[in-house]
Amino acid sequence: MGTGTPIQTPDRAGPGVLIRRGDVALQFDAGRNTVARLSTLDQDLTKLTALFVTHHHSDHLVGVPDLVTTRWLNDIKRQVHSPLPVYAPAGEAVRILEHMLDVWVDEMTMRRDHTGRPNLAEVDVRPFTANKTRSVEVARFGDMAVSVIAVNHEPVVPAVAYRINSPDGSVVITGDTSVCGQIEMISTDVDVLITEVIRADGLSGLVTDPDRLLDYHSECSEIGAMAQRARVKQVILTHMVPPPRTANEKAAFASDVRSGGYGGPLIVADDLSTVEVPPR
Repeated sequence: MGTGTPIQTPDRAGPGVLIRRGDVALQFDAGRNTVARLSTLDQDLTKLTALFVTHHHSDHLVGVPDLVTTRWLNDIKRQVHSPLPVYAPAGEAVRILEHMLDVWVDEMTMRRDHTGRPNLAEVDVRPFTANKTRSVEVARFGDMAVSVIAVNHEPVVPAVAYRINSPDGSVVITGDTSVCGQIEMISTDVDVLITEVIRADGLSGLVTDPDRLLDYHSECSEIGAMAQRARVKQVILTHMVPPPRTANEKAAFASDVRSGGYGGPLIVADDLSTVEVPPR
């Protein structure tokens, strides 16, 4: 959905990935403009199955109130509204999710009373605990399973990566993390790896302390080396720092990943980039 970062850019929405299979539609993170991107794909918000959160950085969460309230408003038949299931690692993200609609209660109450809606918009927060030693299943939708592992994004704790497995294929979404053993573990033999990435050579003049940024994000060549070791079948780059604006800047990201040794299919994503799983 969105390939952006906290840095404002005109053509990249905040971080977010949509996984669709049959009647199941799973959104992972919801940065700025997520609702607009979902609308472009004609995704009916009332039929969104669940939302999964990777961590509590604001650029991954600011779109959630918009997503939840718009989903409520889109129920034009004004039926009893089913809360959106939201899966999140126990900790700060859960606290934010449980209170993010508080400032809108009076406004929603007015709308409910004026239009005859039976209830207010709300979220069904489902906390889970992740660890760094193994992945654990946190949700299942028929034969489609979502597993999670804790990753290295300190001082942001907890932060997690997700793996979605089904008979049709597999996808890993790293969220924000440095390249670490947990990412390699959960990405082994995956069909598609959707990973955040940072270009060390592109940080000059962008930030005053590049090493601090590199400490808790994934550097391109390290992603390339890890993806090659883990036998990843396809890599998609998102949440790119600095955000590429030209073909040459996008090519630089690809070149840096290739320098780590990865030889498989590689996409430097734009918003709404779409792939089939498994890659064809």
